[in-house]
Amino acid sequence: MTPDAPATAGARPRARRGEGDRLRDEIIAAAEALLLETGSEDGVSIRAVADRVGVTAPSIYRHFTDKQHLLFEVCAIHFARFDAEMAAAVADAADDPVAALRSLGQAYVRFAVEDPEHYRIMFMGRSELTPEQYADEVFAEGGAFPTLVATLQSCIDGDRFRDDLPPAHDLAVVVWALVHGVASIAVTKPAFPAAPVADRAALACEVFLRGLIRPGDPGLD
Repeated sequence: MTPDAPATAGARPRARRGEGDRLRDEIIAAAEALLLETGSEDGVSIRAVADRVGVTAPSIYRHFTDKQHLLFEVCAIHFARFDAEMAAAVADAADDPVAALRSLGQAYVRFAVEDPEHYRIMFMGRSELTPEQYADEVFAEGGAFPTLVATLQSCIDGDRFRDDLPPAHDLAVVVWALVHGVASIAVTKPAFPAAPVADRAALACEVFLRGLIRPGDPGLD
């Protein structure tokens, strides 16, 4: 009987039964480390991740369909953190929905500039490359976007907004586009000559709120 060939130097031994989940976690950790070290998703490749973990590329594909799927799994914990930070921003001003909107807008931009590479993957990629569990329809139904819609609806229900405005969902899409614009410029053009990012976020919030709030509302003070 021919003895087993020795493992290639540096190669990882075949995983024992039950170790698949641990390997998956190690792959995600390696991909995140590469993302943070290189500062770009271009610095993360299946081969580089495999080398970092000590496995072959096919071992990666047993857990992730492609690089984009892997990167979104890297970002999964950041999606959860993003949702939690947006919820906290609203909770900090729970008694005043207008103040809550200001807090939401500033928290959104702050998340982007504090975690730019994760933000790029989460919100600046092509929809057709997004894994199903993070598809547009899923994002619209859970997490931070419904929080924004609910906050806008509270303003409408409390007669804080003008009567001639569209439904809260439509307003939310526009509000998101506004703060995303501030965030994406800060992420992609960090050296662009402008006021500090926090000041730009605050100004963006004032611009859209002054177009929505009823004249004489205390939220304009």
